[in-house]
Amino acid sequence: MQLSDVMSELRFATFGAGFWTKFQLSGWREIPGARCVAIYNRTLDKAEACAREFQIPAVYDDAEALLRNENLDFVDIVTGQETHERFALLALRHHLPVICQKPLAPGLAAAVRMTEAFENEGLPLLVNENWRWQAPIREVKNQLNNAPIGRPFRARVDMISGFAVFGNQPFLRDLSQFILTDLGTHILDVCRYLFGEVRSVYCRAAKAHVDIAGEDVATVVLETCSGVTVVASMAYAENYLEDECFPQTRIFVEARQGSIELKSGYRIHVTTQQGTSELVAKPPHYSWADPAYDVVHSSIVPCQANLLHGLMGAETAETTARDNLRTLGLVDASYESAQTGQAVLFQ
Repeated sequence: MQLSDVMSELRFATFGAGFWTKFQLSGWREIPGARCVAIYNRTLDKAEACAREFQIPAVYDDAEALLRNENLDFVDIVTGQETHERFALLALRHHLPVICQKPLAPGLAAAVRMTEAFENEGLPLLVNENWRWQAPIREVKNQLNNAPIGRPFRARVDMISGFAVFGNQPFLRDLSQFILTDLGTHILDVCRYLFGEVRSVYCRAAKAHVDIAGEDVATVVLETCSGVTVVASMAYAENYLEDECFPQTRIFVEARQGSIELKSGYRIHVTTQQGTSELVAKPPHYSWADPAYDVVHSSIVPCQANLLHGLMGAETAETTARDNLRTLGLVDASYESAQTGQAVLFQ
């Protein structure tokens, strides 16, 4: 089916029935215009459990059979990153647009292949990159655009916590490239969203846990094309830090005539010569969301709404695969810099 033939509702299939799937499907329920009609998972009983919870009529453990049998408008991929290319190209062979969970692929080369394959067929490949859609981060962007602080010259973007992330996502222990791939994909995308494209990257990474494969601490210094130095710090060191704001991102922006600071509790301080004003950009709460994760879970809804409207042609999707390649390029460059000890330059 062609998207132009669809009047009011797009039918989609979900690939994957793991940790994030229930949040993705709950997010779709909040948005008029999309309905999940089929779900695939290699372990059938997990797919059946999701189907019961979300009233999905068709269940498969064979992705090809699903695509062959169902009448769809797009596919939403929520499987592990190592399967994204295979499933996306399978959907492409059935002439279907794809929304894919981040990271788009385990490496930049695979992401480029995917992007070019969809562009060659003239079909959308979009990335479910929700972090930039958090209510307080959107408000920081609004303040950067409208507050009289002048041109920024330096910023910090921090997501540092002692949270036991491996408790609910144990597979992260086995990633040879961990925090920059998992969390860095989000944080570096936020840096691009707030401060523009990047001309150089310098990164240092470390491992606080001794029983994991990849890095769990990283510091990335970005020089943007507009002249902003951004220090992005991230850690899941699980060092018993009592961090009240997990999983909030904290941001501090210095500019010529003032500053903007996103603090814990979603408080944003805007300081100019006239003084400091405070506003609170509290995220909405949905019944299906964990209250401790409201700022993350609630961001799924506007992100998916933007992607859906992009598929419908109602507005431009922000996180296309082509756009996301720039974020993945920063992740790739961060690993290169961490390995070589040298900054990586972009032309």
